[in-house]
Amino acid sequence: MTERIPFETRPAAGSDALIRVEAVHRYYDLGTARVHALRGVSVEVHAGDFVAVMGASGSGKSTFMNILGCLDRPSSGRYWLEGTDVSTLDKGQLAAIRNRKIGFVFQGFNLLPRTTALENAELPTLYAPLDGAERSKRAAEALALVGLTDRASHYPSQMSGGQQQRVAIARALVNRPSILLADEPTGNLDSRTSVEIMEIFQDLNTTGLTVVLVTHEHDIAQFAKRAVSFRDGTIRKDEPVANPLRAHDVLKTLPTLD
Repeated sequence: MTERIPFETRPAAGSDALIRVEAVHRYYDLGTARVHALRGVSVEVHAGDFVAVMGASGSGKSTFMNILGCLDRPSSGRYWLEGTDVSTLDKGQLAAIRNRKIGFVFQGFNLLPRTTALENAELPTLYAPLDGAERSKRAAEALALVGLTDRASHYPSQMSGGQQQRVAIARALVNRPSILLADEPTGNLDSRTSVEIMEIFQDLNTTGLTVVLVTHEHDIAQFAKRAVSFRDGTIRKDEPVANPLRAHDVLKTLPTLD
């Protein structure tokens, strides 16, 4: 990949952390019962980090990612993104943060079926103050970054699952976010395609993009620099990945799919 996008890497004010979560609790009241999803979570993610968030179903990892992505609010505690206490923002301000600062990649791709790869990648720019030419330029750059320039005019039905996920990654990159949040991005993919997607994430990370990846697959977590493990709404482990796998090298050992 030769194209480069100038990702934001500004640290939070008074800290060298891009993300800082402090004593965050999240609970839900269901009738007379209170269900605790997060119990006093504190963590920092630094600019240029690549973090794998792990845990069983119900461990709190998805709630944690929803808070990082400004899709949910803490019941108590605080969350700073680039020095802004986003836990205090209203819905409109949170929407602006999501559009400008955060790129999302999901397991299910979530592409519009009657829209080309270029048009799918361009969608987030419709909410940004950009003219049509700049929107198309950014979408084309993002597709080039994930190796899909030759598929720009193709529809999702004309692409493999791996290609569709690449379009979804391009869509997440088009507004040049500070952080990429990926929720089980390899869950619907075969082994080789999964490693190809991890290669894209590693390449993006080397350009300065901060990546936070939710996965239940231990082998996928080995491509990250750091692993944070959740259990019962708390962080049980937060440690560097020893000898992270290099996707480029792993691909050499895997058979090419027909």
